[in-house]
Amino acid sequence: MKDDLISFKKLLEKSGYKFTMSRRIVLKTILDSKTHLNVKEIYNKIKEYNIGIATVYRALKIFNEVGIVKEININSRNYYEMKIFSGKPLHIHFKCFKCNNIMDIDSQNINFDYLKLNKKVEEKNNIVIYDSDIMFEGLCSKCREELKCQDQQSLEE
Repeated sequence: MKDDLISFKKLLEKSGYKFTMSRRIVLKTILDSKTHLNVKEIYNKIKEYNIGIATVYRALKIFNEVGIVKEININSRNYYEMKIFSGKPLHIHFKCFKCNNIMDIDSQNINFDYLKLNKKVEEKNNIVIYDSDIMFEGLCSKCREELKCQDQQSLEE
């Protein structure tokens, strides 16, 4: 087994779960992805291994429960990203209305301290936050450019 998967195996076993070949393949698919994936996208990438969609759902439920993946709900659809060992700091998400692409926005480049915000919200409201997610929605640069081109063509007609 590759070194990068040993930590996940130990975490699952510590929580009472086996690190089956199916779970390994689902996890590796999420690890290798550059984008946030939903269940159908994960399934389509691994169905050649004869892994059913129900197995994907079960694996994701376990990974979420153990804290390996984070579930992001957008428009009643769940997307998944690595929560631990991903090398990504806490970050903001952006969803494009037009193409539905989900992007990570590195908050370090915009002088935004995610942890300070959580702490302030906890203090002001006398609560404990276990997880948080900030989502911006709008048009990505590619879709904005496409709309500009369409508008320009309409003006020329």
